[in-house]
Amino acid sequence: MGSMDCATTAIGTHYFDTQELNPLLANLVHTNLLAFVIVKLSVTVAVGMIFMLAKNTLMNSKNKTDKSFKLANNTLKAAYITITLFLTIVVTNNIAILLLLTQ
Repeated sequence: MGSMDCATTAIGTHYFDTQELNPLLANLVHTNLLAFVIVKLSVTVAVGMIFMLAKNTLMNSKNKTDKSFKLANNTLKAAYITITLFLTIVVTNNIAILLLLTQ
């Protein structure tokens, strides 16, 4: 979903003069598209790796029946679901805007 967000944002800003709403990246997308893509995809990969490392660290726990393990596991699952849902909404919005602009 992160890579789809990157692609739809790059297409929209480059070909249809749409705007990046992330204030940290808004200027970069218009001044250096390649740098924008590199930063956006690097963040996507980094977030994915953080989730993988967190899950691996959690699974290496000796006591998987402990309340703190269950809480951490549920929190990690909720964070994963939340970020996936958020990115799904962002990508759906980007695609809808691109479809409207191509009509």
